[in-house]
Amino acid sequence: MAADAPSFVLPTMQDNPDGSWGPSTSAIPTQYKDIPYAPYSKSDKIGRFADWNEIEARGNTRDGGAAAGGRQNRRYREGPAAYGAGGPSAFSYTHAEDDASFSLVDNKGAPPKRGGPGGFRGGRGGANRNQPGQRGGPPGRGGAQRGGYAGGRGGARDYIGRGGMRLGRRGWRDWEKPGRSRESSIPIGPTWNLLEEMDYARLGKLRLDVDQSATLDTYGKLHAYDRLYDRVTTKSERPLQIGNKIRYYSTTSDDPVIQEYASKDAATVFATDAIISLLMCASRSVYPWDLIVNREGNKLFFDKRDGGGFDTISVNENAADPPMEKESKDDINNPADLALEATYVNHNFSFQVVKEEQQLEFDHPNPFYGPEETDPLASCGYRYRTFDMSVNEEEDVKLCLRTEVDAFIPSQQSNKNDLVSIKTLFEFDSRAQGAGGAPDWRTKLDSQRGAVMATEMKNNSFKLSRWTVQAILAGAESMKIGFISRASPRDNSRHVILGTATMRPTDFAAQLNMSMANGWGIVRTITDLCLKQPEGKYILVKDPNKPVIRLYAVPDSALTGEDGEEDEEVEIDVIEEE
Repeated sequence: MAADAPSFVLPTMQDNPDGSWGPSTSAIPTQYKDIPYAPYSKSDKIGRFADWNEIEARGNTRDGGAAAGGRQNRRYREGPAAYGAGGPSAFSYTHAEDDASFSLVDNKGAPPKRGGPGGFRGGRGGANRNQPGQRGGPPGRGGAQRGGYAGGRGGARDYIGRGGMRLGRRGWRDWEKPGRSRESSIPIGPTWNLLEEMDYARLGKLRLDVDQSATLDTYGKLHAYDRLYDRVTTKSERPLQIGNKIRYYSTTSDDPVIQEYASKDAATVFATDAIISLLMCASRSVYPWDLIVNREGNKLFFDKRDGGGFDTISVNENAADPPMEKESKDDINNPADLALEATYVNHNFSFQVVKEEQQLEFDHPNPFYGPEETDPLASCGYRYRTFDMSVNEEEDVKLCLRTEVDAFIPSQQSNKNDLVSIKTLFEFDSRAQGAGGAPDWRTKLDSQRGAVMATEMKNNSFKLSRWTVQAILAGAESMKIGFISRASPRDNSRHVILGTATMRPTDFAAQLNMSMANGWGIVRTITDLCLKQPEGKYILVKDPNKPVIRLYAVPDSALTGEDGEEDEEVEIDVIEEE
């Protein structure tokens, strides 16, 4: 029996001299030395040898896909995986064959796709969660995307119905529309040097509180706002008259007052309210734009480019389905023509709604109106103001800004007059492509003005935010927004005034979710980037198809010569046409 008794020999205990957990290098057998080892911690607990839930999520897709997906999402909500779980594993099975070479022979027909075209699975809020118009999403997101699916709670019902192929009222055949590939506002030269690239996500995180401001001087003359236009309704509409007055939109470097302040070292950065408001609201812009930055000594001058279309007003830029480019010669609803028409309407409205018999003269006359001019001067006042953008007491970074106001309202209780900024919203055709789902103003403006304004805030978020920021920078007490529509949808030469809304700039900024602190942070960040560069000329360019802003260093000879002269002539022709 002693010979048949089983023998038991204790295994050799491997001691790791390094003190770490796991096998030592010398103790690893030769046949296992090339196999990687996934480390783990002593405190880790082994919960299970096999994750059957994950196996089910991977394999059972016919009848348990939704449940398995829920379990898989729950795993991500529980927190990060254990230490060493992401290490390489030689024991993972990888199928080396090409699955595309196999096919399943089945006589059954393919099940119908649920959702809209392309196989999207519809849910609450729209046909696809990444499409614009999502319930609860920020206004203006996805304005440059091709899709135009109906948003809101009922958006999915427009696509999912009996048979799974019911099509909704909007977004019909959106997948067949051509891509919105826009061209840059300025051609990028081969000698331009890319210095910085900023995306909208980065701009949205910037913050700077600027509280200190002072008014250096005032120039120009204002007319009183006519309160009769506050009582205009769709039933008592008024035709929009064509004005012949002069108004100047000079850039920063062409302003003699700013040049005088620059010679006295009144500030470090010089610009206009139109340029600074563009930078503050840059993360809402969709269409391309560009700005010129000149570094002279320790000073920065932000300028617009001649003939660049900077002063034109876009229409439905942030809409989910913005106006398309010109498809035929008779198409008057393309972005370029609509921008010129909206600019024309905005100028004439500001000329019409003021009373010339009541005037408010500022401390100095208009600096751009020469003695050789014969046409009457429009109501416009310039307030040159400084804003302290310094982060601490050791630095001195001030912004000298030329701000504009359009009219004033006489105050009956005190001697102080309220300054007014006058702007317009434009309706071309509520049933045309690019209208952004706006209701017909002639039937809804009087009874549902809130809904009309909400739609305009969504479709024109960038434009309205810029106007609001300009009013705040100028210190205007109120904004007058006129609702202008075509007399006939197919005639872009005659317009009517359907109503007027009054807004407080600070309250309207809160409704637009516009943060002045974020805007000042963007301006200060761009200022710091330019101040770090040597003296020279730089250009800020908004990418035409991506939410990205780029800063280029360009030669001093850029944008001058024959090209610049041609651009200047184009701008003069546009002004004469208006």
